[in-house]
Amino acid sequence: MILFPAIDMKDGRCVRLKRGDFNTVHSVANSALETARRFREAGARWVHMVDLDGARNGMRRNFPMIYEVIQQSGMNIELGGGIKNELDLITVGESGAARVVIGSAAVGKPELVKYALRQYGPEKVAVGIDALHGHVRTQGWEVDSGLDYMEFACQMEQIGVKHIIYTDIATDGMLSGPSFDQLEALMMRTSIDITASGGITTLDDIKRLRDMGIYGAIIGKAYYAGTLDLAQAIREAGPQG
Repeated sequence: MILFPAIDMKDGRCVRLKRGDFNTVHSVANSALETARRFREAGARWVHMVDLDGARNGMRRNFPMIYEVIQQSGMNIELGGGIKNELDLITVGESGAARVVIGSAAVGKPELVKYALRQYGPEKVAVGIDALHGHVRTQGWEVDSGLDYMEFACQMEQIGVKHIIYTDIATDGMLSGPSFDQLEALMMRTSIDITASGGITTLDDIKRLRDMGIYGAIIGKAYYAGTLDLAQAIREAGPQG
């Protein structure tokens, strides 16, 4: 299972939120590049980065810091946040990111996902499904699309998506454990590689996700709060590819 330690960027800072609420934003690290290098020292090979300003209002004020991580960290960067059109996609896709993550735009513009798959191939494209009470949320998690998360995942599989990042917003940043039932349901209904996001807190969570056969897991608050040792988690997860 691949572990994706996370760096969320807002106003040039490395931050975390609770349940996607921008009113709870707080800094967790001074330097994105140094944080990524610490991830690498622990044995990680991927970093999951989110441009929160891009996701919320389309402003790319964080891109200089993100580009620095892409170019200098020696890590594979999975990058999302604010990919709303073809120009955004090309900006991120040509930055050197190993994988682009399309979130809100995939709901209203599935043609953008199709374009990304044609342009970069299925291994370099992921769709982020962020759900609250089973409904997909968009616009930085602030808008309820009314779409059922399972229905949407099946739609994405039909157009050729191979990677989905599933976040249960209710668990994100809460250190309460991931939504195992929802993740298991996704695995049973689709053949897509699922990355779990939200609530992963302990080594037992890592072991359970690994034993389920989950493709990947994003480690956010647990790393910064110190409830999970990244190096130990990686040893349990297995080879990082």
